[in-house]
Amino acid sequence: MRITVLTVPDCPNGPVVEERITAALAGRAAEVERVEVREEAEATRWGMAGSPTVLLDGVDPFAVAGAAPSVSCRIYRDAGQVDGAPSVAALRTALAEAGFAEAAEENCCETDLLDPIGRGGRGRVAPAERGLRAVHQAVLRHFATAGRAPEAGLLEPVAAAAGRTAEDVLAELAREDFLTLDETGQVRAAYPFSAAPTPHRVRIDSGAEVFSMCAVDALGITAMLGQDTVISSTDPVTGEPVTVTSTNGTTVWDPDSAVVFVGRRAFSGPAEAVCCDALNFFSSRASATTWSQQHPDVPGDIISHARAEELGRQTFGPLLTSGAPDSSYSP
Repeated sequence: MRITVLTVPDCPNGPVVEERITAALAGRAAEVERVEVREEAEATRWGMAGSPTVLLDGVDPFAVAGAAPSVSCRIYRDAGQVDGAPSVAALRTALAEAGFAEAAEENCCETDLLDPIGRGGRGRVAPAERGLRAVHQAVLRHFATAGRAPEAGLLEPVAAAAGRTAEDVLAELAREDFLTLDETGQVRAAYPFSAAPTPHRVRIDSGAEVFSMCAVDALGITAMLGQDTVISSTDPVTGEPVTVTSTNGTTVWDPDSAVVFVGRRAFSGPAEAVCCDALNFFSSRASATTWSQQHPDVPGDIISHARAEELGRQTFGPLLTSGAPDSSYSP
């Protein structure tokens, strides 16, 4: 199948819909391309009814009768909810109706497991409105350069540019699970980073050392920053060290038998509570299986190097490249 994503330049929902398409495909092969549309004439030629528009083999499965071609933002309505991109469930249904029914059922469990990582298909790119993305990106950059969370006061100039206080913006980001705050309102974690020690330490080529919230988050730091990294973790069953070294786009796992277990608990809430401590590196598939048997309350899957790295790229790769760089903040 050929999947085409039509967007206007710098559409904030472009990366979001692509992440949701990947989640809906759940590993199935499909050609996915993004086409930037700048003029109404192009929108007419492509059949684009706003940005983003998804075409499955040239057909818009979400077309609304009477909708005119447009390069404006597109609104999707699903079960009473309004969103700037179709949900994973809606995309999964559209793919099934286009002939992917059996495969859609085959891998739905992994998609459900990954819902907390990708915020239920909404993605981890914060909205540009109300200063959310600018403050979020400032927090991430501070972690990446200083190795720790920024004090809320350092974020005031960024929030002020949107006419808000840092406290207000951070609280909204926490409600939407882009980050978590402690009881004093300071940043405790901003996925993929953790302000507190975890089993996953990441040394960044620029010199900073940080902790990640989980194994997938650790792999996402490499993709998000575009820098060489060394991830040092520990198998929670055997205590054996697991190291993942990324150099010039090449990743080496030691031991080569290492895997990642992706699990989640059966309740709703922020990813920190639902799944972060259930996404770990293991030295072998046998060790991951042992951990899973010891934790029957945490259903999950064992995934390969390639799949784990892919999840890191999809989830965190766009976080600092979406939208214009923030020039008002430096850690």
